[in-house]
Amino acid sequence: MPTTTIRVREPRELIALIPHQLGFQPNESAVVVSLREPRGRVGLVARVDLDDLGDASSGPQLARTLVTHLVHDGAARAFLVLYTADEGAEVVEDATGPGDEEQPHARRSQRVRAAADHLAEAAEPYLGEVATWVVGRTGYRGLDCRSSACCPPGGRPLTELESTRTGAHMVLAGSVVAARREDLARTPAAGSDARSRAAAARARAERRRGAAVSAGSAAVRRWRHDAVALWRAEVAAGRDGRAGELPPRLGRIEAALGDVRVRDAILVSFIPGTGDLAERMLDADAAADREIAHALARIVDPVEGLVPPQEPTAVHRAALEAVIAHGRRDTQAPALSLLAVLAWWSADGARAAVLLDRACDADPQYRLARLLEEAVRAGMAPGWVRRDT
Repeated sequence: MPTTTIRVREPRELIALIPHQLGFQPNESAVVVSLREPRGRVGLVARVDLDDLGDASSGPQLARTLVTHLVHDGAARAFLVLYTADEGAEVVEDATGPGDEEQPHARRSQRVRAAADHLAEAAEPYLGEVATWVVGRTGYRGLDCRSSACCPPGGRPLTELESTRTGAHMVLAGSVVAARREDLARTPAAGSDARSRAAAARARAERRRGAAVSAGSAAVRRWRHDAVALWRAEVAAGRDGRAGELPPRLGRIEAALGDVRVRDAILVSFIPGTGDLAERMLDADAAADREIAHALARIVDPVEGLVPPQEPTAVHRAALEAVIAHGRRDTQAPALSLLAVLAWWSADGARAAVLLDRACDADPQYRLARLLEEAVRAGMAPGWVRRDT
């Protein structure tokens, strides 16, 4: 995400920015923000589940991990916002009396306090005091604010967050906030007739691959080259505004993505300046093997890392989304993983994480998804971001 300079003495401006940085409205979440010098420039914005940060056993370790990411991001200070469905935004210190049973509101209040305490304890040696705010269903307030002028009972109205300079700037810049995290990666299914045509083509492509395997390595190479040619044709159609118009081609691409060599060739085709490397790597060309590492460095390496080109990346994304829209839900781990690569490379970690969740649901053992999931969870940014921070 691009960084944004705001006046951190106005917490509501920072709170209003968070959904735009994440791409969705947080729910039952803890969001920590890195504030860099000079002038409190917003850096890393990281979200975790509120229950995880508030957990007595795992919460402290999660807090230490978050602080490590903040420090590596160059944070001078940290800002924490806790989103909870509690009525209002007021946190009750002790909602039970002697002999009373603990009430659900008290338990929720305690997990908010625990989450804040875990982060504060981890951050204190490195970042000092953490400004902490709570956003509820009807209001928002400073966690420890006792001034009725600043934070009246029940918190300040949420409508204040809808009329900020930061929010207006982000909307004018084209920012759209999804209602839920899951909506970041939602792909509407194509019509039943189009899916049926894609499924028939997929089945034929899988039979042809089986016949190629029986015929030998030369036949498999031809099948793979035909598959990459199909991908190139779909990308060319997307550049002309005709993405997804041929369901049989999308079904054949879905089948081709089940082949790891084809999938990796398509991944390499995302990278500028690779020419016909995607085709050459299908032939186990020694020169191609040496070029692959250099090509991938343009995604992951902070020295060679490139910003993903906007228009080609959008076309590749549309092609993969069309494959998913026309495919079977349980066969989408390859396409979802490649979409996650594009999202991560574009520094959209929130969308990448949701796509990876879906990929792992489709195939819990899918290796590319698991490898990228480790990078996302570790807070690893693409090369160009690490070079520019």
